[in-house]
Amino acid sequence: MSTPAAYFEAMYDASPDPWGLAERWYEQRKYALTLASLPRRRYRRAFEPGCSVGVLTALLAARCDRLLSTDRVPSAVRTASRRVHDLPHVEVRRLTVPDEWPPGTFDLVVLSEVLYYFDDHTLDRLFTRVMDSLEPGGTLVTAHWDHPVPEHQRVGSDLAPLTASLPGLSLFAAYRDPDFTLSVLTRRHPDGSAGPSPAADEGLV
Repeated sequence: MSTPAAYFEAMYDASPDPWGLAERWYEQRKYALTLASLPRRRYRRAFEPGCSVGVLTALLAARCDRLLSTDRVPSAVRTASRRVHDLPHVEVRRLTVPDEWPPGTFDLVVLSEVLYYFDDHTLDRLFTRVMDSLEPGGTLVTAHWDHPVPEHQRVGSDLAPLTASLPGLSLFAAYRDPDFTLSVLTRRHPDGSAGPSPAADEGLV
């Protein structure tokens, strides 16, 4: 089964930032690598489920015209909302994925430290939701801790090949170090192409 809601609620009851997202160098470095890996300078409409206290949300906001970030825990949503209160193009909402999913399409979906909480069935449903809402040419980013945790169904290196094998996606970039794995994938266009690289888009190659 997937990690129950009570686990997350207990974590946030014990600390407003239970994973130290705002202060740990590990997190700052991971977020910097995540942002640097994005192939586009700017995105039209992005979705970040499982945003926790909104540290990555605030960083993504600088690259997006519109950003929707969600979490299932009300206290996390409140903290994230306060963090981005001065950014009118960012919306933070309580949402439990994949049972709940926002309407419309996105050209960027960021799944950071969320996929290992889902069992096989729920993960398949989430991937279906992602593929139904990711626009052709859009970017999917996944970043996950690569050490075993009792509440996690998998580690990052287990998840990376699962996302890379999704039909309709092309692997743009991948990074793995002793602590986490990062995958950047592009939704192929109807003609099967993945679109130009950043250098090609600027006419450099």
